Amino acid sequence: MNLTANRVKGKIQASVYMGCNRMSFASEFKKEGKVKFSKGISTMKACQDMNLENSFQKKIETMTHYSIEGHFLTLTDDHGNTMKFVAADWD
Repeated sequence: MNLTANRVKGKIQASVYMGCNRMSFASEFKKEGKVKFSKGISTMKACQDMNLENSFQKKIETMTHYSIEGHFLTLTDDHGNTMKFVAADWD
């Protein structure tokens, strides 16, 4: 997930490449560890297996909180489900 785009009106345009299609959505990181993701849009290539992409898009839209520890970004929904990411420049 790329969250390095310019910030416009408090929102960062995020993008994801899952191996076939590119997805894009707006992300808004707020005070007190709150986050909001817009409904994503995606290219429409005819991929053999869309399960990973569909699952990612559905799950990212439910994330409501974030935390950052070192090189890790953890997103959490209201039910305690998490998604964890590591910075691309981490070695």
